[in-house]
Amino acid sequence: MSKVKLDEIDHQILDMLIDNTRTPFTDIAKKLLISAGTVHVRVKKMEESGIIKGSSLTLDYVKLGYSFIAYVGIFLEKTHQTKFVLERLNQIPYVTVAHITTGKFNIFCKIRARDTTHAKNIIFKIDDIEGISRTETMISLEESINDKKRLMHTIFNEL
Repeated sequence: MSKVKLDEIDHQILDMLIDNTRTPFTDIAKKLLISAGTVHVRVKKMEESGIIKGSSLTLDYVKLGYSFIAYVGIFLEKTHQTKFVLERLNQIPYVTVAHITTGKFNIFCKIRARDTTHAKNIIFKIDDIEGISRTETMISLEESINDKKRLMHTIFNEL
């Protein structure tokens, strides 16, 4: 797979869209002193090349009543059960992220819950999945860094 070439205008467009995916192309165009059509064409090109994969909303989970975050490390009985376990994890809506990992755990996932009681029930549901030998849970006290832009700027500087 070849690397896609981006110029400074592409970087600036991505920068604004990462801040707010709903920024109108006309607003981006005004700030960059280019036409909205140019913004549209460049975004379309980045979508077609796979650099931009959809867009997303950022929700305030605390305001929605889901302030509890925990990370669950999963130990499997046998590694060939990974796909089966991931399919079962995918059926639990409170499991928001899951990674196949090396090291201590076979799978590492993030859960969101209303409170400790709700988290306990989710973790028990995870523990009950066939093929899981045990889990280890870490409670998040605070999300201190969640900054996509720092990585994006580092990548741009390396290009």
